[in-house]
Amino acid sequence: MNAMRLEGRTALVTGASQGIGEAIVRLLGARGARVVAAARSLDKLQSLATELAEQGVEVHPLELDLARPDTVAERLKGLPEPFSKVDILVNNAGITKDGLLARMSLEAWEDVLRVNLTGAFATARAVSRGMMRRRWGRIISVSSVVGLMGNAGQANYAAAKAGLVGFSKSLARELAGRNITVNVVAPGFIETAMTDRIPEKHREELVAVIPLHRLGSVDDVAWAVLYLASEEASYVTGHVLNVSGGLYI
Repeated sequence: MNAMRLEGRTALVTGASQGIGEAIVRLLGARGARVVAAARSLDKLQSLATELAEQGVEVHPLELDLARPDTVAERLKGLPEPFSKVDILVNNAGITKDGLLARMSLEAWEDVLRVNLTGAFATARAVSRGMMRRRWGRIISVSSVVGLMGNAGQANYAAAKAGLVGFSKSLARELAGRNITVNVVAPGFIETAMTDRIPEKHREELVAVIPLHRLGSVDDVAWAVLYLASEEASYVTGHVLNVSGGLYI
């Protein structure tokens, strides 16, 4: 089966050391892409790269701190060949600093916006120039249904994730003439280390309000990203793909 193959393409995935980001690296690599796996945890990235190299997947680990968006362009300039020409960008990195508005500090607000939104801006700006020259590109941002429906105690996170949607729709209009598509994946509640900490009673209540009656898997999100990265999605741009099991309809 040759559908959704990525041979000859180079992908950059942020937040790649665990969870959804790691799953995206694994799937894009399995489908033929070279992958720059970027995150703050270089040790985890190196272990992942070593493991995937044994499967014939080319992965370059890149230490990248999106809390310092002013450093992103310079870090990407240092990528070795053949990883330097990024065709597919997956903005996946994100943090949470939850709290009710009355108790949320300005620092907590700005830290989440800086990593989740400004970091995506800095990364997209850095790689889009090369995509425009080559007249091909995919920019995919991992938002959240929280950015579409809101969630008490997550005003900063929801604002950043909603911001990714507006940012991506604007970029889709800017870059379409250069054959670059820009889309968003909005996951619901996904089985990760973060959701593993939810008490069992609350997990059951949560699953009960999801029409498909289960939490999503990291692979559910990775397959959505793969589709948007592929040639098969060449006529899809400015779209928000909701991967939430029906939680947000």
